Amino acid sequence: MLGNMEDRRIIKTKRNLKEALITMLAKEDFEHISITELCKRAEVSRITFYAHYSDKYALLDDIFNDMLDIGTKDYQRRQEENNPGRRITAGYVNMLDSILGLYYDRFDFFQYTNPEKNPYLASRLYSIILETVEMHTLHVKQRFPLRYSPKKIAGFVCFGMLGFVNESHKEKTPLEEIKKEARRLLTDVLGSGVLTETVDSNGQETIDAGMKKWKQWGSNP
Repeated sequence: MLGNMEDRRIIKTKRNLKEALITMLAKEDFEHISITELCKRAEVSRITFYAHYSDKYALLDDIFNDMLDIGTKDYQRRQEENNPGRRITAGYVNMLDSILGLYYDRFDFFQYTNPEKNPYLASRLYSIILETVEMHTLHVKQRFPLRYSPKKIAGFVCFGMLGFVNESHKEKTPLEEIKKEARRLLTDVLGSGVLTETVDSNGQETIDAGMKKWKQWGSNP
């Protein structure tokens, strides 16, 4: 019983610190937020803070880990519901939908990942997304021959989608239209077979035909 009470206390303390950090980001950039002011806002002592986190960067990582856990669970749910056969295009589209869904659902936090105001947050977010897509691509590589390394493919997909979404915002494209167009673009690119080997050692077509069949399925919202 005592252990459960302590666990709840720890959870509450960490939640207060996370909420305080996000609130403070509305007024000042991350680099200028001090532990003293953060603790004052969260109504916890510095001793309590350091009992849980080594510094504010560790606290920020904990927030990102929370987001990653939410996004991963949503991706797994989508895979089970609409891609039990683990088709390539559908898998990447599900990942895109999970990332965009989380980004806009928790825009109260992600709005502060602007590279101009908070370059560290922006860099950390991109690194996490890049690592996630690379890990997914490593799993794909176990089943299909790829023309490029998982790291290169992850960079291509992440930079491309990030640029697409940013330009869509500049053009004031409605949110649902951004999601729909991003999904279509990713499906078209992957469905073209540009990332996969087209022939085997005997000169026979391998995966492209299957990819083109999946393209129509993956383009449905």
